[in-house]
Amino acid sequence: MKQFTSVHDVKDIDALLEKARQYKKQPLKDKDLGAGKRIGCIFLNPSLRTRISTQIAAQHLGMECLVFNVGSEGWALEFEEETIMSGNTVEHVKDAAPVLGKYFDILALRTFPSLKNKEEDYSELYLNQFIRYAGVPVISLESATLHPLQSLTDILTISEIWEARAKKHKPKVVLTWAPHVKPIPHCVANSFAQWMNAWGKAEFVITHPEDYDLHESFTRGAAVTYNQDEALEGADFVYVKNWSTFHDYGKVYESDPRWMLTLQKMKLTREANVMHCLPVRRNVELSDEVLDSGHSIVTQQAANRIWAAQAVISEILNTNG
Repeated sequence: MKQFTSVHDVKDIDALLEKARQYKKQPLKDKDLGAGKRIGCIFLNPSLRTRISTQIAAQHLGMECLVFNVGSEGWALEFEEETIMSGNTVEHVKDAAPVLGKYFDILALRTFPSLKNKEEDYSELYLNQFIRYAGVPVISLESATLHPLQSLTDILTISEIWEARAKKHKPKVVLTWAPHVKPIPHCVANSFAQWMNAWGKAEFVITHPEDYDLHESFTRGAAVTYNQDEALEGADFVYVKNWSTFHDYGKVYESDPRWMLTLQKMKLTREANVMHCLPVRRNVELSDEVLDSGHSIVTQQAANRIWAAQAVISEILNTNG
């Protein structure tokens, strides 16, 4: 694996999942793999689980991990080519990224979309400029359109629970839109849909209100319905996530509280497990009664972030030496 920015960088999803499982059993089995190497975690936006789990994963492999918060600790970066830098930006990425590439063996980058310019966000300008100029492998810790480490974690969580149950049929996995108080990026929803469709080992359904369709390049292969009750019928896993509009980009047309998942709605499922990437707005996206019930696996899901990150870093170290 030369880099990790989407499911397309992964040759064999099941093999990567197995590697993550092995690290979960033996976290330090490759404790010398990254000895003498450094990973730089560059954050243009806040993080809790992604930041800490990546640090722990790198330490398990013997790497030194340095974290740099661009917004509060460094110069404002410019990403556009041939721009006249007479505004607020101080340093161009084509100057900063090569230097970081000399300091680190792997760069891990986290950035969010503006939700104002769809073409710019979906071009993945920030991520691609780091890839272009850094000269070292780049791991996405979330980008303008995708969150691949989260999605790998999600499938790891689903697969380990399903295998423990020893069920013969494919699990039914539902991604359901939820209300929110502000416009939220598409990254987690896009990425989960992309990975679920590529994995192909579940019956995958997406449900949301009309006008909240995601880009079809990510959802192609999934069943899509605007009827949440219909989607929840017989579900084994329910992934709850909000996202803003795509076609009329970055808007909130409605935030109907009837889309919040409750225990009453869970009666439609097959005692489904409930997932969320966190942080979660309690009693907006998900009710207390669901989050605090036996249905919820959000803590297990978050804990698995370490093993997903460790598997990815390990693959990159093995590929790039």
